[in-house]
This record gives sequence, structure tokens and C-alpha cells, in this order.
Amino acid sequence: MTNWDTFTGLVDSVDHNHAHAAPAPPPPPLVPTPVHFAHSLGFTPNPHQADVLNSIVPRGILNCSRQWGKSTVTAIKAVHRAYHHPGSLVLVVAPSGRQSATFLEKASQFLHKLNIKPRGDGHNDISLKFPNGSRIIGIPAVDATIRGYSGVSLLIIDEASRVDDKIYHTVRPMLAATELTNSHPGFPVTPELWLISTPYGCRGFFYEEFRRYDSNPPWTRFTFPASQCPHISPAFLEEERNATPGPQFRQEYECEFVREGNNSFFRYQDLEFALTDKFHPMFPGLSIDSWIAQGRPMR
Repeated sequence: MTNWDTFTGLVDSVDHNHAHAAPAPPPPPLVPTPVHFAHSLGFTPNPHQADVLNSIVPRGILNCSRQWGKSTVTAIKAVHRAYHHPGSLVLVVAPSGRQSATFLEKASQFLHKLNIKPRGDGHNDISLKFPNGSRIIGIPAVDATIRGYSGVSLLIIDEASRVDDKIYHTVRPMLAATELTNSHPGFPVTPELWLISTPYGCRGFFYEEFRRYDSNPPWTRFTFPASQCPHISPAFLEEERNATPGPQFRQEYECEFVREGNNSFFRYQDLEFALTDKFHPMFPGLSIDSWIAQGRPMR
């Protein structure tokens, strides 16, 4: 057999084997980023909202002013997770059933854009069931009704500063047993916990987690005051500043954690930031809390 005959014989052998080989599986469909997904739903996020939408992080805190658009942004995150990751469970905890229902009503509007008829899951009064088996469930922050959920893929605590600490510590373990097998192969995700709120004083888990920098996994923090919101005009803010007590304005519109009864010239965060533990204290009994509360060092 000549060299050419050998070559053609090898080609015929390869063609024969290839013809009987199992076809390659089709590539997974591309998953749009949450921002592209938002555009397809008719919502155009501003740059700050886009940063939050595209942040796929284990722990996220959104500290934003009123009318920032947090409900819309987080509803899109919830629908994106449920729609593109079959079998996902998205849990939305809010201070009341009315607030949970309002969140799911916004999510259901986006389902209409996807040509999906909103329907419940048959077990929970405030819920949405997707054709791919995913669910979004809204529950009020009441201890008697909040237990019994596991395998949560995305946990959102709305108006977190108004939710009791006990509820927070009850829902956190629901992320522990979440399996990643339902993650889209082209867009794998890990379980996420998001705290969404405006501040409500220097108390509660929202305040404590926001100022805690030793957690594992670490928190990704976002702070967006009203001055950074494109659809809130400076004229409106100035009107609110003149009509609203100073501490309340700083809390609602400037995203500041305001200590109750504190009308001092300096903000609590500024005083706290000015402290350091790099030197031995001259007055060991002095603390910022006692200074603000009493107006003098502890004796």
C-alpha cells in the first residue's frame, strides 16, 4: 500500500468513527447580566442601580435613601435569579405582610413582561411560581410564620432596619443547605443575602452588620444618599431639608445612622471615625457612647 493509500485509509477510518460518535451537547443558552435583563424588562437603571444589579456577592448591604428605587432593583434581582436558575427559592422578608405583598406585586409586573402569567405556589399566600420550578415567596417578619424554609438561593430582607434581630438570626441558617446543582452552567451563582433599607438609628442588625468589617464572607456595602439619585431634584431636597427635623433628614435622605436624641453639631460616625486604638488611652473609662449620652467622661 502506498503512502497515499495509507493516508486515505486513515481519513476514511476517522470519518467512520466520527459518524458514529455521540453528538456534542449544545452549549447552554447565554444568561444576560441582571442589567441587560433589566433593559429587556423595560427598566433602564442608573449607574448606581446597575452596580447593585450586577453585584453577585454572598453578602450585600444596600443603604439608600427614600425613593431611590430599591424595591424595583431588588425585584429585578429576584426575578433574574428565579427565571434563569430553575428550582431556585427566593425569599423576601419584610416587616409586614403588606410590604412583602407590595414587593411581589412589583415582581409580578416583570413576569408579565416575560409572558409568564403570575400564579402562586399553592402553599404560600404571598408567592410566585415559575414554570421552571423556581419560587419567590414573601413573608412578614413574624416568628410564628417564618420558620420551615431551607435551600434559599437568594434571601432579601427589605426595610431591614425595621426588622427584629431575632428574625434576622432565624432566617440566616436558611442559606446553609442551598445546593448549587441548579445553577446555570454558564452563569454559576452562590447563595446571596441582601439587607435593603434606609437607616433607623444606631441599633439593630442592619446597623451592626453595616459597621462590621470582620465577617466571613465579607459584606459588600453600597450607600446612596438622595443627592446621588438622578430623579430626586436638588430643589425637592432643599424643601425637605427645611421642612424636616435635622436628624430625620440626615437619616431618610443622607443615609446616616443617627443616634436617638442626638442634635449635636458633629455626627456620630465622624466622632467614631476619629477614635483609634493605636495608642494607650489617657482616660481608660472614656467611651464615645458615654460622652454623647452624658456630655462628659465617665468617672
